[in-house]
Amino acid sequence: MKYILKIKYIGTAYCGFQCQKNGVAIQNVLTEAAERVFKCPCKVTGCSRTDSGVHALGFCATAEPEKDIRIPAGKLHRAFASVLPDDIAVVAAAEVGDDFHPRYSVTGKNYIYRIWDRPYSDPFEKGRSMRLTPSIDEKGFLKMKAAADHFVGKHDFASFMAQGSKIVDTVRTVTHTAVYREEGGALVFSVSADGFLYNMVRIMAGTLVDVAHGRIPCDDIPKIIEACDRQRAGCTAPPEGLYLNEVFYGEKINWQCE
Repeated sequence: MKYILKIKYIGTAYCGFQCQKNGVAIQNVLTEAAERVFKCPCKVTGCSRTDSGVHALGFCATAEPEKDIRIPAGKLHRAFASVLPDDIAVVAAAEVGDDFHPRYSVTGKNYIYRIWDRPYSDPFEKGRSMRLTPSIDEKGFLKMKAAADHFVGKHDFASFMAQGSKIVDTVRTVTHTAVYREEGGALVFSVSADGFLYNMVRIMAGTLVDVAHGRIPCDDIPKIIEACDRQRAGCTAPPEGLYLNEVFYGEKINWQCE
């Protein structure tokens, strides 16, 4: 039996999703919890890696217990709630076929990046958004929106990939972007694509901040993309503002939460 789990987590205390030697990862905690739930060894595979300090609102991972132990998918969130720490939660689950892979079956993802630029510091935003001063005014906000539109389409995004990455094919298709202000609160950048390069969203977000503050002209984004040169893009925004928001699959998943 193979299950897919939809997971929310606050990544502050973890070194990312994937197991690493230098710290505790979400995968470590989730695997231990799954083995307690299914009472046998269990393979847990994630839809992607997330960096240290990055959060998730809709991360997906499969759980494959070694034994044929069946638990109704709609009740798995309750079973996991009793064995997971407060900063990780299974919010829904579904049964999937043996050929389903949480990473290779993905057709696209949506990330959001949150920026707290209010004049005051909000303790509920600490570690959950990028703290930015000075505030972005209406003119800067409109420049960010216009700049973000240039990301849409099929492009070589090498300028928006961390230096040192070993990825060879840097062409990705961005299907949607949006920049909006939560009512009275954070500024949010949302981007959907068929795939993302290492630090791609964080570099996009940092570049948009540079556009808002006048350090990069809005109309320079197409030239930066064409240059395929990391030095042409803006700064890499910090990890705490980044959230994996949603994962898209080619097949319909019957999410359950009873």
